[in-house]
Amino acid sequence: MDIKNAVAAVTGGASGLGEATVRRFVAAGGKAAILDLAEENARKLIDELGGNVIFIGTDVTEEHSVRSALDSAVATFGALHVVVNCAGIASAERVLGKKGPMPLENFERVIRVNLVGTFNVIRLAAEKMARNEPNAEGERGVIVNTASAAAFEGQIGQAAYSASKGGVVSMTLPIARELAAFGIRVVTVAPGIFDTPMFGSLPDNVREGLGKIVPFPSRLGRPEEFALLVEAIVANPMLNGTTIRLDGGLRMPPR
Repeated sequence: MDIKNAVAAVTGGASGLGEATVRRFVAAGGKAAILDLAEENARKLIDELGGNVIFIGTDVTEEHSVRSALDSAVATFGALHVVVNCAGIASAERVLGKKGPMPLENFERVIRVNLVGTFNVIRLAAEKMARNEPNAEGERGVIVNTASAAAFEGQIGQAAYSASKGGVVSMTLPIARELAAFGIRVVTVAPGIFDTPMFGSLPDNVREGLGKIVPFPSRLGRPEEFALLVEAIVANPMLNGTTIRLDGGLRMPPR
């Protein structure tokens, strides 16, 4: 699918991987709706990028919020061709810590945002995309999800996070198989350690140390490298039903 003139909805698009994706889409001639809760950041991005970007306050875990956001994106730009699911939360908590077992609600919250939220957006976006006129390849839409290397090598303290991202990986193929009938592709990206706001508050020596455990290049990934892969996924019609690791060969240690 050609990004030029395509319309994308990017959850978590106000910062980090999502922000880089919005920038990439606009630079390639597309339009982007930022679905996020961080309005201040989004407004700054819109001021910079101009009228091809809009912000819609969105809670990915709520059906009405997502449905309304996608309706607004279509009303503004005329269609929805691409969805990139970048919204998510991090978690670091042991199953059995010094104060006892992990509170169940903490586990449920991570699953709710990272897994249920991603599925919520997929199902409602697919409904919109199915109405598009197919292109020459028969495509009506592309959905790109964000998992994590933690889906495969979760570290101590990442039980909830790994479970949520592992769920995203596991549902990629069955959803892609189902949505193939509508000409909608589904691909997931599993980043390693990336230089996002999650790591922005860490001291430089800690960030440098994290980068050194990546085989090559031995540094933190850059958000624009994630966006570059998203662009390639959208452009290549044979990419479907798979998860692509974007990690410099990293395999996470136990801790």
